[in-house]
Amino acid sequence: MSENIEKQNNNIDETERISGRKSKNKTGFYYSFLTLVLLFCLIQIGFGAILNISKTISYRAKISTLTKIRDEAENQNQELKQDIKLFSSMSSLEGIARNNLKMAGEDEVLILINNNQQQNKNKNNKHKNKHKKNKKK
Repeated sequence: MSENIEKQNNNIDETERISGRKSKNKTGFYYSFLTLVLLFCLIQIGFGAILNISKTISYRAKISTLTKIRDEAENQNQELKQDIKLFSSMSSLEGIARNNLKMAGEDEVLILINNNQQQNKNKNNKHKNKHKKNKKK
């Protein structure tokens, strides 16, 4: 009987060893699988972080250029508003109209200088000089 008990104990020990090995193999597989999953997740997180950082940098650059453009447009609007105020007064409108229509106001003397005659003379002289040079050759 004692031999039977010993054999049974040995059989139990062997089955425990085999089942222990199997459980160790299963846990090792699970750990390696979980490690791979965690590494994949870390790679994804790192890649996402790099993309987000690059996008924030590009968006900040775009924001700065747009604010510069906006400020320039606001300055130009202010200048145009001032020009409108200057040109909308009656005296400035009257001055512009008199200059365009070549009219004189009360107590003013209008002097017109015609530069076209002087320019035409200069052009004719240039043409004559060219012809003279060609004849000498």
